[in-house]
Amino acid sequence: MDLQTIKEQVDAKMEGSIASLKNNLTKVRTGRANPALLDTVHVDYYGSMLPLSQVANLSLIDARTIGIQPWEKNMGPKIEKAIRESDLGLNPASMGDLIRVPMPMMTEERRRELTKVVRNEGEAAKIAIRNVRRDANEAVKKLVKDKLASEDDQKRSEADIQKLTDRHIADVDRLVASKEQDIMAV
Repeated sequence: MDLQTIKEQVDAKMEGSIASLKNNLTKVRTGRANPALLDTVHVDYYGSMLPLSQVANLSLIDARTIGIQPWEKNMGPKIEKAIRESDLGLNPASMGDLIRVPMPMMTEERRRELTKVVRNEGEAAKIAIRNVRRDANEAVKKLVKDKLASEDDQKRSEADIQKLTDRHIADVDRLVASKEQDIMAV
């Protein structure tokens, strides 16, 4: 493995941490409706647990209501039950073939709790990025020890890896700040 390969792997792994953070942040609900909130809900479909998006069509009815259109009529009660039993605190209401999932108003206390959750997710992403940096620096030191790279190369590589780390941590901070702003907006 050479220095360029190490840098490319570092960038890819750090981008993976950012993607994971984005995915985790979509699960934290703001006051607005978002079909992605229901990504974690699984429904019993003839003995196998399937994601809700595979048994129904999800859409936004308005800014605070998600609409769920089951593909089979008999799935309605199962979908409602799965949503109620999820830890999302949502209460679906059936209206004929359509299931409406209204988003409850969030209290100030709940908003503050959610900002703490978002900060913890951000901190976990930063830790993952720093771990990638540590592993990369160890790999560079091993190359120097095995005399496959010079100490000057080591210094340059460590500086480049630090720049990548700083850039990705700034991305994490930006994502967390944006999500906190969304949560605190009334």
